Amino acid sequence: MRRCIATGRTGSPEGFVRFVLSPDAVVTPDFSGKLPGRGAWVSASTEALAAAVKQRAFARSFKGEAKVSGDLGARVEAGLAKAALSALGLGRRSGDVVVGFEKVRAALKDGKVAVLISARDGAADGVRKLQALASGAAQITLFDERELSAALGRDHVIHAAVLGGAAAERILRAAQRLEGFRAPDGAH
Repeated sequence: MRRCIATGRTGSPEGFVRFVLSPDAVVTPDFSGKLPGRGAWVSASTEALAAAVKQRAFARSFKGEAKVSGDLGARVEAGLAKAALSALGLGRRSGDVVVGFEKVRAALKDGKVAVLISARDGAADGVRKLQALASGAAQITLFDERELSAALGRDHVIHAAVLGGAAAERILRAAQRLEGFRAPDGAH
Protein backbone atom coordinates (compact mmCIF):
# COMPACT_ATOMS: atom_id res chain seq x y z
CA MET A 1 0.00 0.00 0.00
CA ARG A 2 1.17 3.52 -0.80
CA ARG A 3 0.03 6.90 0.50
CA CYS A 4 -0.16 10.01 -1.68
CA ILE A 5 1.91 12.83 -0.20
CA ALA A 6 -0.63 15.40 -1.46
CA THR A 7 -4.05 13.84 -0.90
CA GLY A 8 -3.39 11.23 1.78
CA ARG A 9 -5.19 8.63 -0.36
CA THR A 10 -3.86 5.09 0.03
CA GLY A 11 -3.84 2.25 -2.46
CA SER A 12 -1.75 -0.15 -4.49
CA PRO A 13 1.34 1.18 -6.29
CA GLU A 14 -0.38 0.89 -9.69
CA GLY A 15 -2.46 3.98 -8.89
CA PHE A 16 0.53 6.16 -8.01
CA VAL A 17 3.67 7.66 -9.49
CA ARG A 18 6.88 7.35 -7.50
CA PHE A 19 9.30 10.27 -7.30
CA VAL A 20 12.88 10.36 -6.06
CA LEU A 21 15.44 13.12 -5.64
CA SER A 22 18.31 13.36 -8.08
CA PRO A 23 21.79 13.98 -6.63
CA ASP A 24 21.23 17.73 -7.15
CA ALA A 25 17.87 17.65 -5.25
CA VAL A 26 15.59 17.75 -8.31
CA VAL A 27 12.29 15.86 -8.03
CA THR A 28 12.45 13.08 -10.62
CA PRO A 29 9.68 10.66 -11.67
CA ASP A 30 10.60 6.99 -11.26
CA PHE A 31 8.40 5.11 -13.73
CA SER A 32 10.09 1.76 -13.16
CA GLY A 33 9.90 2.08 -9.37
CA LYS A 34 13.51 0.97 -9.14
CA LEU A 35 15.57 4.15 -8.83
CA PRO A 36 17.60 4.31 -5.63
CA GLY A 37 16.69 6.53 -2.74
CA ARG A 38 13.70 7.39 -0.66
CA GLY A 39 10.54 7.53 -2.73
CA ALA A 40 7.59 9.87 -2.50
CA TRP A 41 4.30 8.66 -3.98
CA VAL A 42 1.68 10.83 -5.65
CA SER A 43 -1.71 9.69 -6.92
CA ALA A 44 -1.61 9.30 -10.70
CA SER A 45 -3.43 12.52 -11.61
CA THR A 46 -2.60 16.03 -12.70
CA GLU A 47 -4.57 17.43 -9.76
CA ALA A 48 -2.66 15.41 -7.15
CA LEU A 49 0.69 16.37 -8.66
CA ALA A 50 -0.30 20.07 -8.71
CA ALA A 51 -1.40 19.80 -5.08
CA ALA A 52 1.90 18.16 -4.10
CA VAL A 53 3.82 21.01 -5.72
CA LYS A 54 1.59 23.73 -4.24
CA GLN A 55 1.71 22.23 -0.73
CA ARG A 56 5.49 21.76 -0.92
CA ALA A 57 4.82 18.11 -0.11
CA PHE A 58 7.99 16.92 -1.85
CA ALA A 59 10.22 18.96 0.49
CA ARG A 60 8.34 17.58 3.52
CA SER A 61 8.49 14.02 2.25
CA PHE A 62 12.18 14.17 1.40
CA LYS A 63 12.91 16.16 4.59
CA GLY A 64 14.90 18.80 2.82
CA GLU A 65 15.28 20.81 -0.34
CA ALA A 66 13.33 19.47 -3.32
CA LYS A 67 13.51 21.43 -6.57
CA VAL A 68 10.48 21.01 -8.81
CA SER A 69 10.89 21.84 -12.50
CA GLY A 70 8.12 23.74 -14.24
CA ASP A 71 7.62 20.95 -16.75
CA LEU A 72 7.24 18.13 -14.20
CA GLY A 73 3.63 17.40 -15.18
CA ALA A 74 4.52 17.19 -18.86
CA ARG A 75 7.49 14.93 -18.08
CA VAL A 76 5.29 12.63 -16.02
CA GLU A 77 2.66 12.45 -18.78
CA ALA A 78 5.32 11.72 -21.41
CA GLY A 79 6.92 9.01 -19.27
CA LEU A 80 3.60 7.33 -18.50
CA ALA A 81 2.62 7.46 -22.19
CA LYS A 82 5.94 5.91 -23.16
CA ALA A 83 5.44 3.11 -20.62
CA ALA A 84 1.89 2.40 -21.84
CA LEU A 85 2.92 2.42 -25.50
CA SER A 86 5.90 0.18 -24.73
CA ALA A 87 3.55 -2.31 -23.04
CA LEU A 88 1.35 -2.20 -26.14
CA GLY A 89 4.34 -2.79 -28.44
CA LEU A 90 5.47 -5.70 -26.29
CA GLY A 91 1.97 -7.18 -26.54
CA ARG A 92 2.12 -6.88 -30.32
CA ARG A 93 5.48 -8.65 -30.48
CA SER A 94 4.16 -11.48 -28.29
CA GLY A 95 1.15 -11.95 -30.59
CA ASP A 96 -1.43 -10.70 -28.08
CA VAL A 97 -2.40 -7.58 -30.06
CA VAL A 98 -4.21 -7.47 -33.40
CA VAL A 99 -4.31 -4.36 -35.56
CA GLY A 100 -6.69 -3.07 -38.20
CA PHE A 101 -10.44 -2.63 -38.41
CA GLU A 102 -11.27 -6.03 -39.94
CA LYS A 103 -8.96 -8.05 -37.66
CA VAL A 104 -10.21 -6.21 -34.58
CA ARG A 105 -13.84 -6.67 -35.63
CA ALA A 106 -13.30 -10.41 -36.18
CA ALA A 107 -11.64 -10.79 -32.78
CA LEU A 108 -14.50 -8.86 -31.13
CA LYS A 109 -17.11 -11.10 -32.82
CA ASP A 110 -15.21 -14.18 -31.57
CA GLY A 111 -15.25 -12.78 -28.02
CA LYS A 112 -11.45 -12.86 -27.77
CA VAL A 113 -10.83 -9.17 -26.98
CA ALA A 114 -9.98 -8.01 -23.46
CA VAL A 115 -9.05 -4.44 -24.41
CA LEU A 116 -10.21 -2.39 -27.41
CA ILE A 117 -7.90 0.48 -28.34
CA SER A 118 -9.12 3.25 -30.62
CA ALA A 119 -7.09 6.24 -31.78
CA ARG A 120 -8.61 9.42 -30.39
CA ASP A 121 -8.27 11.02 -33.82
CA GLY A 122 -9.84 8.08 -35.67
CA ALA A 123 -13.04 8.38 -37.68
CA ALA A 124 -15.99 8.38 -35.29
CA ASP A 125 -17.98 5.95 -37.44
CA GLY A 126 -15.40 3.16 -37.33
CA VAL A 127 -14.70 3.68 -33.65
CA ARG A 128 -18.43 3.60 -32.86
CA LYS A 129 -18.94 0.36 -34.84
CA LEU A 130 -16.18 -1.44 -32.95
CA GLN A 131 -17.22 -0.06 -29.57
CA ALA A 132 -20.72 -1.45 -30.18
CA LEU A 133 -19.20 -4.93 -30.48
CA ALA A 134 -16.92 -4.51 -27.47
CA SER A 135 -19.32 -5.41 -24.66
CA GLY A 136 -17.28 -6.54 -21.70
CA ALA A 137 -13.97 -5.36 -23.12
CA ALA A 138 -12.11 -2.46 -21.56
CA GLN A 139 -11.73 0.49 -23.92
CA ILE A 140 -8.79 2.86 -24.29
CA THR A 141 -8.86 6.10 -26.30
CA LEU A 142 -5.79 7.81 -24.87
CA PHE A 143 -3.54 7.72 -27.93
CA ASP A 144 -3.59 9.29 -31.36
CA GLU A 145 -2.88 7.52 -34.62
CA ARG A 146 0.76 8.65 -34.70
CA GLU A 147 1.46 7.23 -31.22
CA LEU A 148 -0.27 3.92 -31.94
CA SER A 149 1.50 3.55 -35.28
CA ALA A 150 4.92 4.13 -33.71
CA ALA A 151 4.26 1.72 -30.83
CA LEU A 152 2.92 -1.04 -33.05
CA GLY A 153 5.36 -0.65 -35.92
CA ARG A 154 2.68 -0.13 -38.59
CA ASP A 155 1.40 2.87 -40.51
CA HIS A 156 -2.00 4.44 -39.89
CA VAL A 157 -3.06 2.39 -36.84
CA ILE A 158 -6.53 3.50 -35.71
CA HIS A 159 -7.84 0.27 -34.18
CA ALA A 160 -6.10 -2.37 -32.07
CA ALA A 161 -7.28 -5.10 -29.75
CA VAL A 162 -5.51 -6.91 -26.93
CA LEU A 163 -6.53 -10.54 -26.77
CA GLY A 164 -6.11 -11.03 -23.02
CA GLY A 165 -3.77 -12.54 -20.49
CA ALA A 166 -0.79 -10.82 -18.96
CA ALA A 167 -0.46 -8.39 -21.88
CA ALA A 168 -3.98 -7.06 -21.32
CA GLU A 169 -3.36 -6.59 -17.60
CA ARG A 170 -0.04 -4.83 -18.20
CA ILE A 171 -1.50 -2.50 -20.84
CA LEU A 172 -4.56 -1.67 -18.72
CA ARG A 173 -2.44 -0.85 -15.65
CA ALA A 174 -0.20 1.44 -17.68
CA ALA A 175 -3.17 3.13 -19.37
CA GLN A 176 -4.95 3.69 -16.05
CA ARG A 177 -1.90 5.49 -14.66
CA LEU A 178 -1.73 7.66 -17.77
CA GLU A 179 -5.46 8.42 -17.75
CA GLY A 180 -5.12 10.84 -14.82
CA PHE A 181 -2.67 12.93 -16.83
CA ARG A 182 -4.27 12.74 -20.26
CA ALA A 183 -7.90 13.29 -21.15
CA PRO A 184 -9.26 10.80 -23.75
CA ASP A 185 -9.76 13.58 -26.32
CA GLY A 186 -6.21 14.82 -25.87
CA ALA A 187 -7.14 17.98 -23.94
CA HIS A 188 -4.83 18.85 -21.06
